[in-house]
Amino acid sequence: MLIAGERTAGEAGEAIPVVDPATGQTLAEVPRGTVQDVDRAVNSAHEAFADWQRTDAEDRANLLRKAIALIERDRKALTESLVHEQGKPVTEAAGEIHHLLHGLNYYADLATKVRGTHQALPSALSKAYGMVLRRPMGVVAAIVPNNFPLTLLGTKLGPALMAGNTVVVKPAATTPLTTLKIAELLLEAEIPPGVVNVVTGRGSEVGDALVTHDKVRRVAFTGSTAVGRHIMGLAAPKLKRMTMELGGSDPVIVAPDANIKAAARGIAIGRFWNCGQMCLGGKRLYVFEEVYDELMEQLVRTVGKYEPGLGWEKAEKPAIRVGPLHTSSGRDEILEQLQDALDTGGELLLGGEAPDGDGYFMQPTIVADPATDSRVAREETFGPVLPVWKVSDLDEAIQLSNDSEYGLGASVWTNDIRVINRVANEVEAGMKWVNQFHYGYDELPFGGVKQSGYGKEHGQEGLDYYLEDISVVIGGLE
Repeated sequence: MLIAGERTAGEAGEAIPVVDPATGQTLAEVPRGTVQDVDRAVNSAHEAFADWQRTDAEDRANLLRKAIALIERDRKALTESLVHEQGKPVTEAAGEIHHLLHGLNYYADLATKVRGTHQALPSALSKAYGMVLRRPMGVVAAIVPNNFPLTLLGTKLGPALMAGNTVVVKPAATTPLTTLKIAELLLEAEIPPGVVNVVTGRGSEVGDALVTHDKVRRVAFTGSTAVGRHIMGLAAPKLKRMTMELGGSDPVIVAPDANIKAAARGIAIGRFWNCGQMCLGGKRLYVFEEVYDELMEQLVRTVGKYEPGLGWEKAEKPAIRVGPLHTSSGRDEILEQLQDALDTGGELLLGGEAPDGDGYFMQPTIVADPATDSRVAREETFGPVLPVWKVSDLDEAIQLSNDSEYGLGASVWTNDIRVINRVANEVEAGMKWVNQFHYGYDELPFGGVKQSGYGKEHGQEGLDYYLEDISVVIGGLE
């Protein structure tokens, strides 16, 4: 792990294996972090905060840009590392690093754009005016999941550092390797030791200790709703500032006037990218009956091109490479959810198989008309299964879309402004797309409603969540 600018094996002297999900083979080992390691990392970040918050915003931005250049320099090696520890194909891993770089650049540009407020005040007490200053919070805990370990690291590091905070990163226990490489590049870029620390280990030990530490002022978490609830419970007694980007079961609506070919392609990408392991992804498909047969024919043909295999081996055209699920337990859960869908009346249109052999592979799967109370309808499906339902009109599509505890994203395929307007205003989700698959733009605030969390990442709003508004009254002016 990385604490105060130094690599350390940690207090326990024990290791956790990092496994390649495509082969089941151990890639490397990282230290099992302890409460003591967390305490050292947080104290290191706390000490570094004093100078880092006073560093000119432009200087902070230039240091981050220097790190960005080093990530660009090592892009190929970082891509290879991500492919092996996470399982995703080379194209997807390269895309994730591109997204990381774009996001870091975005926040480097915003570092010098933080603005406060001047407020005239009534003179009943004395002549005075007010200011609202915007100040960094202190030590930030950044807890990152295994599905997009670099992109979701960047959405926390970028705004936290540019706002003047210091950070302790807790990567997923199964995907720490590339995160450690990024942290070393930040040091090479001369971002001071202690400004960014990385503690490896299990959430039940490292994560809990980090969230409850007295000197951690802010918690940024991406992960499942269940773990999010747990973290909120731990943080509540200390009244920590928090953002929670949690699970999702995003609905996709296809209207009668949709471009069917574009919709089928977008739905396939939006559901089966990263082997379907996305909190943000089209996970429930509602198709108007007028275009149902046409869309399904096109969609089954498109998804049928996906070929599970090793991420570093390119599929022969027209096949499209899809990597494995990240863990065997994750695949088991998806298979159980699929079986429940079939047991409740769903029709298997494509896939459903988990190939024998090494790795945690599964064929991308489409199931038609499972029960509306089946697990694929009620739970988050974190893998390559897409349930599809036929709907008679927009009222039914919106009602079914909202019949979920989740509210992360939603989309609609149509050119009818009346349909777009209703989906934009009536579907309960924190972000929506029209004629595009679900993608989190760094320029727009992103976060869920209902059980998909609260707070925003991305956009100017993402930076706001790492700053405290401090009111100052200036009196004695007479």
